[in-house]
Amino acid sequence: MSAISSNQPLSKLPLFSLNNVQMRTFHTTWLMFFVCFFGWFGLAPLMPTIREDLGLTKSQVGNIIIASVSGTIIARLIIGKLCDTWGPRKTAIRLLIAGSLPVFLVGLSKDYTSFLLFRLAISVIGASFVITQYHTSMMFAANIKGTANAVTGGWGNLGGGVTNMVMPLIFTAIIGFGYTKAEAWRYAMIVPGIMMLIVAFLYSRYTKDTPAGNFDEIGHHKNKSRTDWSILADWRIWALTMAYGMCFGMEITFDNVASLHFTDTFHLSQSSAGFWAGIFGFMNIFARALGGFVSDKVGARFGMKGKGSLLALVLLLEGCGLLLFAQAGSLIFAIISMLSFALFLKMANGATYGIVPFINEKNVGLVSGIVGAGGNLGGMLFGFLFKSESISYVQAFTYIGCIVIAVSVIVMLTRFIKKPAAATKEITPQMAFAE
Repeated sequence: MSAISSNQPLSKLPLFSLNNVQMRTFHTTWLMFFVCFFGWFGLAPLMPTIREDLGLTKSQVGNIIIASVSGTIIARLIIGKLCDTWGPRKTAIRLLIAGSLPVFLVGLSKDYTSFLLFRLAISVIGASFVITQYHTSMMFAANIKGTANAVTGGWGNLGGGVTNMVMPLIFTAIIGFGYTKAEAWRYAMIVPGIMMLIVAFLYSRYTKDTPAGNFDEIGHHKNKSRTDWSILADWRIWALTMAYGMCFGMEITFDNVASLHFTDTFHLSQSSAGFWAGIFGFMNIFARALGGFVSDKVGARFGMKGKGSLLALVLLLEGCGLLLFAQAGSLIFAIISMLSFALFLKMANGATYGIVPFINEKNVGLVSGIVGAGGNLGGMLFGFLFKSESISYVQAFTYIGCIVIAVSVIVMLTRFIKKPAAATKEITPQMAFAE
């Protein structure tokens, strides 16, 4: 049976094909995460204007950064359960429609408190990654599942880079029509809201829950086996949780603060700052997938020990790059050091999930959820450094660089040995629940 007509998961990844439901779902689901990421961080490159308009202090900006990532932690756990209950298709459509509301309405904010609450509400759409990874896992066989997940995750994350580049341009265009800066940032957020509604329609029209059909069509029943909470005693899970906090946690933190840092430190315009901040996110087009690919190659030759050593190495290089970025005295050196730590950070994202599915094959969903939540928890905790009135952004980047290096040592000392399983089986759809 050809891959085109098969109602089974694909064993290949024909990137430029739309000839079957598997590839239509593949492209729709990464696009869904892309527009959610676009809306999630659409306000970040406009923060210099918003800060002035609402009269925000450094501490208040820090609280907003914390709120922008904290809501996602709980939302990801809930969305994972809903994917099992409703199916990824219905879950995505409902999240897109409900999530578009705070994106549309954040422009009604008149003060710090209302803006903070809207920012918290918007953070819920960060849980869209769960749907993307779940749905991708449904559509691809075990031999290609990891690569497919890495590509959809990386291309979805790309929204964080594109929004840093595009939102200042939308803002400038609105000003060109005669609106004030205070009005322009509010109207600009209508764009990602509309994008989310368009993708909700595409999700409804062009995807299925599984290659064989939607859950309610094929009689899918949720797995009712009890969760094995004893795995929480496995140190390897917590080492990976810390590692993911250092890479993905730093990624979403940088998406939030990069524009402000370039504006305040190097006196760039909002548009220029957004462009360079966007370059950081744009590396997701290849870097996360590269980390997963190299992890697979290293694992094939050196086993789980090699995978763990690779993760420790890229975290170490990320930390060193952050220290260089913090001390950059010129824009050129800042850009070069940013690109270096961005490469290793995004490779670490992929390398982390090159290990996760092998920690406990009977509880892949739970392990993935814990590790993924660690990413957002890391971003939330880093937000407190950027909130402090006594710590500059340069100092905050320095502290984070040191913390990342320390965690790389912990990862290096952790023995990521794959425990023998009773039988080889295909990884469940929950294998990549969390980013």
